[in-house]
Amino acid sequence: MEHPHIGKLDDLTADELLQKINDLYSKLRVAASSGNGHLCNQIRMAIGSYESHYQSRISKSGGDNYETHIDIS
Repeated sequence: MEHPHIGKLDDLTADELLQKINDLYSKLRVAASSGNGHLCNQIRMAIGSYESHYQSRISKSGGDNYETHIDIS
């Protein structure tokens, strides 16, 4: 589920998306340690939005093709 208050993520680069994800995880640790469950849920939803855009960006750019690295035959 996309977070409703996050703007357009298509303009961010993969590195910027990754930086936002890392920042949100550090904020999630603070919120969890303070016991603020509602804030944790909002941050998790935002992380999900950023991660889905990051994964689609990586897959569009080719990403790692593990078939060329691992012999499964």
